[in-house]
Amino acid sequence: MRVLVTGGAGFIGSHVVEALRARGHEPVVFDVREDTGADVRDREAVARALTGVDAVSHQAAMVGLGTGFADAADYVSCNDLGTAVLLTAMADAGVRRLVLAGSMVVYGEGRYECPRHRVVRPGPRAADDLAAGRFEPGCPVCGEELFPGLVGEDAPVDPRNVYATTKLAQEHLAAAWARSTSGSAVSLRYHNVYGPGMPRDTPYAGVASFFRSALARGEAPRVFEDGRQRRDFVHVRDVAAANVVALEADTAGGALAAFNTGSGEPHTVGEMARALAAAYGGPEPLITGEYRLGDVRHITADSSRLRTDLGWKPEVGFADGMREFAGAELREG
Repeated sequence: MRVLVTGGAGFIGSHVVEALRARGHEPVVFDVREDTGADVRDREAVARALTGVDAVSHQAAMVGLGTGFADAADYVSCNDLGTAVLLTAMADAGVRRLVLAGSMVVYGEGRYECPRHRVVRPGPRAADDLAAGRFEPGCPVCGEELFPGLVGEDAPVDPRNVYATTKLAQEHLAAAWARSTSGSAVSLRYHNVYGPGMPRDTPYAGVASFFRSALARGEAPRVFEDGRQRRDFVHVRDVAAANVVALEADTAGGALAAFNTGSGEPHTVGEMARALAAAYGGPEPLITGEYRLGDVRHITADSSRLRTDLGWKPEVGFADGMREFAGAELREG
């Protein structure tokens, strides 16, 4: 299969390219980092790149929380306009298979249970509570302590920041394209992806990159809130393998299928920072109590649908992955 990989020179995209080659496919890299400087918003460049292509792995995106709402126009342009241009060109070229780099951020907060009111959906955390160190959301009905669990794909979506909003819009666009063309569209809702080749020292990278960059500078990783936020850290090679499995799968046309893509092993951010610092041999993490509006408290994946429906399973465990990541090279920007 000849597969166009948008963002194919980036962190996740480059691993997708390697995984495709290992499975005997022919990846075609489309990326602004390449000498051609191809941008997914360039309609003519996208149309040319789709020549002879059987499927698309759409990884190109502006990621992370960035620097706040000032980035909103850039996020919408890169992620949503870019996706619309790509899907239009795919419709014109007759390419009917898409795997989209989705994100767990579309859910907002994860799954919570109240002992009295069962499954509940807490709203955004108030700035006053965060400033006072009250990081855990309470039950929206009775205010009592909640217990976090694994979020499934059927959970309501509730994006809490600009990036999350654009990732949900990408899914809506892909669903509309699938209905219009009878194409096959899969969104892999990535959880916290880490591994070799992460970008260093940028506000658009993930938390694992922030910590690894700090250690490389000889500094202690700075952990926001109290470090007890629960996340699902999934290795980039496992994410790349999920993309290949999704591209090869016989998925139905005419609709979007969404799959959580996580390790299935929740860990706290503080736990990750300690494991990474210990493996690197650097300073112990510093729990700062700082916070960012738009961050969610707990979000961990139920990835059983991806395992059951497509036969994927993660291969890189947390401890081994952190040891590898501690010695891995990071990329610039």
